[in-house]
Amino acid sequence: MNEPKPPHLRRRSLLTGAVAASAGLLLAACGSSSGSSSGDSTGTVNQLSGQSSSGYQGVSLGRTFDKPAATFTDTSGKPFDIAKQTAGKAVLLYFGYTHCPDVCPTTIGDIAVAISKLPKAQQKSVEVVFVTTDPARDTPATLRSWLNSFNSGFIGLTGDINTIIAAAKSVGVAVEAPTKGQEPVHGAQVLAYSPTDGKAHLLYTSGTTSATYLHDLPLLIKGVTA
Repeated sequence: MNEPKPPHLRRRSLLTGAVAASAGLLLAACGSSSGSSSGDSTGTVNQLSGQSSSGYQGVSLGRTFDKPAATFTDTSGKPFDIAKQTAGKAVLLYFGYTHCPDVCPTTIGDIAVAISKLPKAQQKSVEVVFVTTDPARDTPATLRSWLNSFNSGFIGLTGDINTIIAAAKSVGVAVEAPTKGQEPVHGAQVLAYSPTDGKAHLLYTSGTTSATYLHDLPLLIKGVTA
C-alpha cells in the first residue's frame, strides 16, 4: 500500500507534471508548507525564455496562452466569462485562495500597489482577475471582502473545483483540489494578457516586486508584444 506523500513531495510531483503538461513551463507552487517558494521562482526564471527584448521585466513565454474557455461566478453571483468580459483590456490572471498565509496576499498586494501608482486612465485599462482554488471556503462574499482590502476593482471568481482545475491547466497552471488537512496547492505565477490579441505572452513569478509590475503595465496596456 502506498503511503501518502508529504506536502513538499506532493508539490514537487505537481511541478514536474505541470512542466510536461505546459511544454516546459516551470511553475512555482504555494501551499501549506512552511518552506519558502522563492527557490521555485528562481528556477522558473532560469528555465523560461528570460526577460523580453521588448523591454518587459517579466518572463517572456516560449508560447502564448489563450484565456481560459470557462464561465465562472463573480463576487456579485453573476456568470463571468473571462475571455469575453475582459476583451480589449490588459489582464493579469492569478489562481490562489484568500486563506493563503504568504504568496497570494503578497502577490495581489504588489499588483495593487503598482496599479495605484498608474495614471487614472491606465488604471481603467487593466483588469486583475483572481480565481479561487478553494471554492468551498472562498464564497463570493469572502472573495469580495478580501479583494477589497487591496483594490475594489479587482475581479474575484469562483466555481466548481473541477472547472477551476481544467481552466488553470489550459493556461499551464497546476492546481490540486483541496483535501482534508491540506491547504490548496497551486501554481504561483501571474499570467499577463495583451489587450490586442487577448493572449498571454509573459508571466510573473512569485516574488515579483511592485516596481516590476509598475514598469511593465504601461507596456502591456499599449499592447507591446513580449
